[in-house]
Amino acid sequence: MPLDRGKLNVRLAPLFEENFSRFGEVGAAVSVWQHGEPMLDLHGGYRDARRETPWTDDTLVLFWSATKGLGSACVLHVLQEEDIGLDRRVAEFWPEFAGSGKAEVTLAQLLSHQAGLCAFDERVDVQDYPAVIRALEEQRPLWAPGTAHGYHARTFGFLLDELVRRIAKQTVSEYWRTTFAEPMGLDIWIGLPESENRRTATIYAAKAGRSPQPEQFYRDLATAGTLVRETFTSPAGLHAVSGMNAPGVRASPIVSFGGIGSASSLAKFYAMLANGGTLDGRRYFKTEALTQMNTMLAAGIDRVFQIPTAFSAGFMQDPPDTARRIFGPSPQAFGHPGAGGSHAFADPQNGIAFAYVMNQMEQSLLPNEKSLRLVDAIY
Repeated sequence: MPLDRGKLNVRLAPLFEENFSRFGEVGAAVSVWQHGEPMLDLHGGYRDARRETPWTDDTLVLFWSATKGLGSACVLHVLQEEDIGLDRRVAEFWPEFAGSGKAEVTLAQLLSHQAGLCAFDERVDVQDYPAVIRALEEQRPLWAPGTAHGYHARTFGFLLDELVRRIAKQTVSEYWRTTFAEPMGLDIWIGLPESENRRTATIYAAKAGRSPQPEQFYRDLATAGTLVRETFTSPAGLHAVSGMNAPGVRASPIVSFGGIGSASSLAKFYAMLANGGTLDGRRYFKTEALTQMNTMLAAGIDRVFQIPTAFSAGFMQDPPDTARRIFGPSPQAFGHPGAGGSHAFADPQNGIAFAYVMNQMEQSLLPNEKSLRLVDAIY
């Protein structure tokens, strides 16, 4: 389905404007690519709630767990370069990981949230990387790996980071910059330099309003001792949204939820994935790695989210027979949303890539209608 730039703008621009006039967006941007070419870039609103600094085409913003997709791509690229299959055991590359019943956990299970390591029995701080890694090594799986899946909200990025460190001898932040960001000219950072703070939007917590859905998830999130609560506090710290605006926190390379960048660059990265792993004449991924991204490894009721979810190797997909698709109509589509409304995905079947970022969060488990109406309008 070839997209027409003019018609795409006619369809999406009014909906994007409504996000401000009807749905309370402060600042936001959306980007759509097809076959490795930009088709639409829109931005509007302000970087701050006082509406003093306009959102411009070079504005950066925190996009939370959408960072997990970038970190997963780094891991898959490392495995591609080293010719390592997903059936290999994690402990082959990270021997200390084998403790407490984890010796047989495979890379496929770890990347698809099946390892049972979403929460810790002990309290460690999210900004103490060595302590988090020790906790992961000592933690016994909360379910038999491979028998179920549950979203590893905070621990996932540390699992990715340590794998890259063990195999490629670089952090994910370093690997991202040298392998993707710099060669592709991507304005995305996992660990923001001090110099970039001047053009970064302030992120705002969701406002009180109607009861968030699904209700049971949010009840459990507020209840001590539940798996949901333990998952979203493992490791602990940086729970206040306002704290994420501190320059020192922005500079921390937190792979689970710390990525900061622009919609156009986020969409450009997914455009490469939607374009057979190639962009501007350079190949980044081989067919096998791309197949790992769009091949479902886990699907069904998520033990943490408590709703149906599906994961490939590091990326989310729409579960079979879902009532509301968040990645468009193609079953090959994959990507990763972020807390509060940010969203990004690749649709290899149609060569389409999409990204939406904003600074006013909403209390919703998955992408909300502010981005999904735009996705629907593309197709």
